[in-house]
This record gives sequence, structure tokens and C-alpha cells, in this order.
Amino acid sequence: MLFRIAAAALATFATLAPQTANDADQLLRGAIDVHVHSDPDNVPRSLDGIEAARQARAKGMRAIVLKNHYDPTAGLAYLARKEAPGLEVFGGLDLNLTVGGMNAAAVEHLTQVAGGWGRIVWMSTFDAENQVRYSKENRPFVSVSRNGALLPEAKAVIAAIAKHRLVLATGHVSAAEALLLLREGRQQGVAHMIATHAMNPPVLMDVAQMQEAARLGAMIEFVGGSLATADAPARMDRFADAIRRIGAQFCIASSDLGQKGNALPVDGFAAFLLALRARGLSAADLDRVAKQNPAALLDLH
Repeated sequence: MLFRIAAAALATFATLAPQTANDADQLLRGAIDVHVHSDPDNVPRSLDGIEAARQARAKGMRAIVLKNHYDPTAGLAYLARKEAPGLEVFGGLDLNLTVGGMNAAAVEHLTQVAGGWGRIVWMSTFDAENQVRYSKENRPFVSVSRNGALLPEAKAVIAAIAKHRLVLATGHVSAAEALLLLREGRQQGVAHMIATHAMNPPVLMDVAQMQEAARLGAMIEFVGGSLATADAPARMDRFADAIRRIGAQFCIASSDLGQKGNALPVDGFAAFLLALRARGLSAADLDRVAKQNPAALLDLH
């Protein structure tokens, strides 16, 4: 485990090495990461939600969103704000089996937690039918559609999201299901939507599907994840190309970090933005995907 942690840290530093520390700090100043994993959780994490908030504030970031696959995080965001004053911290709800799947009552409850900092509702992730089938697992799952049409409970969830001006994030559903959800979200008047790490497994949207999602009003999310993997350079190439083809005005960047053994969210997020810059994204484009677009999603003015 120590070797993996060291390797991840060295990989991050190697990515940052051609740039100065000031470059990374400048990219993070005012940035918003809408996809941060942290403790408490049921799997090992590299830091807890309060530590994630403190580190983000120390780097001059504007906001983070704490995500957990199985537990709502609005309460954790409430506590983290007390420990990192000046940083906007939000939480959310992931509609997996632990909260009843497509459960509009859980969405309603999210909005009632002290502080009102629950902001993003992710459709099912690890319990999504698409994820379970992709992983070739034999276990219960959460469905959002049947025979190409959304289920009533999925539509009820979207209605609750629209009612409370929350963010609809598509989670780990299939590319086709994500488009169904986004079309319904647009029809019901959802103001803010995210195609969750659209190019990553098990979603695997192609560029045409991402362009359609953008036309429906969604921001297309690109997550840095670990840059220590062998496929990271090619993945960064694909992401940068896709952002150019879709248009930075329709894209957001986030870290999807917090896993034990990977770079810390603030470090990995900086490395991701530097990797995109190295592939030709302009300063204006980086500001759009890391600052302006996520601020609009979270209704920050």
C-alpha cells in the first residue's frame, strides 16, 4: 500500500514538474471541484470531508462538492463549512440501493438537511443496472428505464430535482439512458444537469452523444482520476480532443479523487488541469471548465 501511495505521489509530481508550483496554484485559485470522495465511507479514502475542505481552502479554491456512493453528504458539507470558512462546500445524494434507488422522498429529504447544502443528485452509480451488467455481477440493481422509456419513479425523482432547483447528474447509467434522463430533465425544467464522467466506463458516451447532451442543456463532465496509470496520457489526449469538439462552454473538469493510494483531490485536480493545458487548452477554456461552468451549475454568482 505504501508503495502504491508513493507511486501515485511521484506520478503527480512528475506531471507537475515541467510547470512551476505557481502555475498549479493559479489554476486552482477560484476553481470548483464537483466530484470529491472522502471519509466517512465504507471503502478506504485518503482524507475525510473536513480535510478535503481545508485543503481546498488553503489552495484558494472557491468550492467543492463531497460525494459518497451510498450515504447523503449534505450533513457533512454543513460540518465542513464550519471548519473551512470562506469555502463553499456542498453535498449531494447518490440514488443507489442504500437510499431506496429512484426515491423522490430521499431527494426531498436532502433539501431539508440543516444548511441546505445538498445540491447534486446523482442517478445510481455502483448499483445502476448498467454498472452491474457492465461489471458482470449477479446482484440487485437500480433501473431507470425499461424498453427505452424512463420508469415513473425516475420521472418522479427528476420532478423533485426540478422543484428544488437541484443539479441532475446522470451517474453510471448507459449513454442512451443518460440522454433519456437529460431529455426528461429539460422537459420538466431542470435548470442544471451533468453528464457524469461521460467518456468513462461504464457510461462510454461518444462525441456525438456528448454533443447531444450539451444541446439538451447538460454540462459534460471530464474527470482526471489517477494520472499514475499507464493509459493516463492517452486518456488526457482523448479528453482534450473531446472538449475542443464539444466546446469548453459545455464542459466541466473535476477530480473524482479521494481514493486511498491516489493523489489527494487538490493535487490531482491541479495535475489534471495542467495536463489539459499541456494539450492546448487555453487559459480561457480552463477557466470555463474549472471555474465558470461549475459555478453556474451550483448557482454561485
